[in-house]
Amino acid sequence: MTAMRFPVLILGALWLAGCASTPGDDGAPDSASDEAPITTDGPPANEPPVDVTKVPQPEPRAEPLSRLGNPDSYDVMGQRYRVLTSARGYRETGTASWYGRKFHGRSTSSGEPYDMYELTAAHKELPLPSYARVTNLENGKEIIVRINDRGPFHSDRIIDLSYAAAAQLGFLDNGTAKVKVETIATGTARSDNPANPALYLQTGAFSNARNARGLAKRLEEMGLDRVFVSPTASDPPLYRVRIGPYPDAQGLADARQRLADQGIQSNTLRD
Repeated sequence: MTAMRFPVLILGALWLAGCASTPGDDGAPDSASDEAPITTDGPPANEPPVDVTKVPQPEPRAEPLSRLGNPDSYDVMGQRYRVLTSARGYRETGTASWYGRKFHGRSTSSGEPYDMYELTAAHKELPLPSYARVTNLENGKEIIVRINDRGPFHSDRIIDLSYAAAAQLGFLDNGTAKVKVETIATGTARSDNPANPALYLQTGAFSNARNARGLAKRLEEMGLDRVFVSPTASDPPLYRVRIGPYPDAQGLADARQRLADQGIQSNTLRD
């Protein structure tokens, strides 16, 4: 990667609670951390411990919202941002950037440590956590990321990706890329009761991601909510088209009947 500086895009949990932060090397707010600061961002200083091009994509699932990362609104550099109450149906096209070693191990806005080797992202408004499909419009590559942080606080950028995510989308060297962001609705919380597991429908599994996305789009056009494509960790991966979770058996049965009316077979899954 050519030598360049990337925006400081993480808000630590203490910062979101109202603690003051000082500007980073590019003028954006730094995250709260007791560690000795690294003044410039970029790729790992040494050989990555994993092959980031093969890090498996996260499987979208319902999760409780972060207690720390979802205030009604927050202010950064004189600009007020309002957190959306739902990620459902969110689509946006614009510029993506990425962040790396400067923040590795530090707290994200959700309170989780940032891991540059996972497929995560920062967004100004989406609930934390959320899942989104990010497509690099310059080369056609697409991945799923889990959004667990706030940023980027630059008017010309819409999402900030982890080092691994940028690697898989093919824009590490460029630093930025034009992307499309589409959220994957998953509900509000995964069932933690083994006697009442979360219910899903699977409508297909494809070796080609484009074919999986084609079926997912058809399901969305039918008015079905919570449709997502889930890649397996195998090499090469299979792309599974799933719907859910459903809070009860009746909701799942209704969705299955709608699919059957359109000639689409489905299998029930329990998480």
